[in-house]
Amino acid sequence: MTGRAAGSEMRKAEASYAITTIDQQSLKLAPPISTADTFRRVPGFWVESSGGEGSNNVRSRGIPTDGYSSVGLQENSLPVQYDGALGYLNADQSFRVDDTIARVEAVRGGPASIFSPNSPGGVVNFITRRGTDTPGGAGSVRYTFTDTTAHRVDAWFGKEIAPNLGLLVGGFYREGDGMRDMGFTAEKGGQIRATLNYDDGDNSVLLDVRHLDDRTPFYLPVPLTFNSDGGIIAVPGFDPLRDTLAGSNNQRVAIKNVGGPFDFDLTEGSHTQLTAVTLEAKVRMAEGVHFETRNRYRTSDILRNALFPTGNVDTIANYRTSLLAQARAGGLTGATGIQLRYADDGSAVPADANGNGLLVQGNFLSASVPLDEIISDNRITATVGNHALAAGVTYAHSDFRFDRYMGTALLDVRGNSRRVDAVAVDAAGAVVGRVTDDGFLRYGSLFDNAGISTDNIAFYAGDEWQLTPEIRIDFAGRYEKLSFRGLVANKRTVNLGDPTTIADNNVTTFGDGYVRVNQRYDGFGWTVGGNWQFEPNMGMFARYTDTFRLPSAGEWSGNPTRTDQGKVPIKMGEVGFKYGASAVSLFATAFWTKFERLTLTDWYFDNATSTYLSRVAIAGSETFGVEAEARVRPVGWFDLGLALTWQDPNYKNFTYTDATGNPVDFSGRQLIRVPKLAVRLTPGINLFDDRLRGEVEVEHYTKRFADIANSQPLPAFTNVNLNLRAVVTENVAAGLNVSNLFDTLQLTEGNPRAGSFVSGDAGAQYFLARPNFGRIIRASATVSF
Repeated sequence: MTGRAAGSEMRKAEASYAITTIDQQSLKLAPPISTADTFRRVPGFWVESSGGEGSNNVRSRGIPTDGYSSVGLQENSLPVQYDGALGYLNADQSFRVDDTIARVEAVRGGPASIFSPNSPGGVVNFITRRGTDTPGGAGSVRYTFTDTTAHRVDAWFGKEIAPNLGLLVGGFYREGDGMRDMGFTAEKGGQIRATLNYDDGDNSVLLDVRHLDDRTPFYLPVPLTFNSDGGIIAVPGFDPLRDTLAGSNNQRVAIKNVGGPFDFDLTEGSHTQLTAVTLEAKVRMAEGVHFETRNRYRTSDILRNALFPTGNVDTIANYRTSLLAQARAGGLTGATGIQLRYADDGSAVPADANGNGLLVQGNFLSASVPLDEIISDNRITATVGNHALAAGVTYAHSDFRFDRYMGTALLDVRGNSRRVDAVAVDAAGAVVGRVTDDGFLRYGSLFDNAGISTDNIAFYAGDEWQLTPEIRIDFAGRYEKLSFRGLVANKRTVNLGDPTTIADNNVTTFGDGYVRVNQRYDGFGWTVGGNWQFEPNMGMFARYTDTFRLPSAGEWSGNPTRTDQGKVPIKMGEVGFKYGASAVSLFATAFWTKFERLTLTDWYFDNATSTYLSRVAIAGSETFGVEAEARVRPVGWFDLGLALTWQDPNYKNFTYTDATGNPVDFSGRQLIRVPKLAVRLTPGINLFDDRLRGEVEVEHYTKRFADIANSQPLPAFTNVNLNLRAVVTENVAAGLNVSNLFDTLQLTEGNPRAGSFVSGDAGAQYFLARPNFGRIIRASATVSF
């Protein structure tokens, strides 16, 4: 079972921590659109899957960090990526869910951080099929059509090819235009897996090879405004549920750079090319004693090209004023006015362009993060009397590069936006210079080049002691040491020398040499828990955990001299009740989470200079909450599922000095983007001897905030999904999945580039935010054999 190191079997109802399982039938009924979409089914997790198939955000139990920095993503009980929060490389970019997945196990809090790295919030473990699961041979082919013009095929086949020896192959391939209209084939690629395994009951060996080559878009905030009643509505000429500022008009762009233009290719999107080889074994050494080893080597090239809208959405008139000020500041002192022209054909931009008369800035950003990594986890488990013992060591080594280049452009506001040129003129209308060049306000507005190697070694041990048939207590501890070293390029700004424009006056590029990075950190964590199983199907548990999160080496990729990072102490407590029966099941947990000495960095974009600025605060957070997972089945044809999380997540000791020198205190503010209440109600019906299954998922999330100051609220919303699956014949099944059934506007985040401490969009008439996708319909047909 995920979340423990002992080798003995244990039922979910007997665990001394909160665990959720997603079985094969659930995966068939509602295939997740993305890896993060799977997390949405787990109580305690707040998931933002509006970014597409990768680079999404997951938080658990009031944890105040983004991405996968504090939640572990595992494949067959080994991390997909040891540090799931490397800059521009979230763990979900390295993994795709397909039909080779047999089931999913998710642990919240508890002992997850003791037996898995960087996972104080929990672990979600994707467990794959084995050939020995289907000795006589079995498989399936599933075709899915999505109304966003996407076609996908999933397939797998597994068979025992000799006694106790199995072979499985499977994967997927997909092409599509994207979940927002990009104007070109934005999704293209797939994954293939081959697994050879041996299992005789006492000993087992598995060799798994997975190759992923997939391109998917990264979706970002869109422009929005308010109606007369203060409600959030669409900007005229832009559909916030289906449009994106990125698209075919900026599909291939040359961004000027030192030594020649940088070829920015938006069709690459988030392009993952990865090969992972996994070898694991379990060997019986003596009665009740086993040696287990899990090893994975991965080599990968990850490229992220995206158009990041930034700055403020504003009227053409206001932009003319600010652009004129930039022209004069840039040396075009004779300028008295600004003419706006489209960069692609030179035509004039009308005052009411696209029916909204708005402009916005956008960053054409390319980040390349090649990563080679090896992870080796080795443990000995033993059952001695009433003790289930485990001791192990994990070693991980990684080498990664970080190369980033960006240009900032001026855009109109429409689906698949066009770049806009700003030309400075004098009082007679004569051109005195150009504020932009090919629509770019600044070439080289961001640049980084780094190469870093990391080493982690962790020692852990645990004991599950069955005091009586009803009472069990467990103890476990982990000591981990992290060291990393590397080189980070110095930077300077240069003028590329075009006297007709100020767009190339301050291009960031390589400076003089490199800064050497060499850091070491360590931490010790422990947990103690107890379970009282007063009935076979009913019990209670309690747990206290004192753990840590070590810094991510990626934090130094763009700032090699920083000294604000350190070990983050984390304390967690939980008390839970469990009851499981055929008609009713209930798992409820009250939890407490406390983070101390957390480094929070506010990256915000300055429109006037097309430059990222930053400020840092050291703070903490504390959260009290309750989560529940229940299912009621009063009759055979109807059931009702409930997943609920209520929490009160607040910052603690959050003080800093702002740019004007004034002290600011955000202690007591609600955690950024986390709702206090999340409810998921799932009524389901089973008809025709369970050959037809239908579910309606009703999800409600209360108000959240786009910034730490709580100055920009994100309204509460309710989302409804529909899932149907019919077994047509013994070998044929059909499925229908509709997300956002009522096509409503649901905001998941604001615009972090406007400031995460205090949003620059707060109080503005127009602003940027990222909604969930509009209604998406997927229809599938599966042939099993």
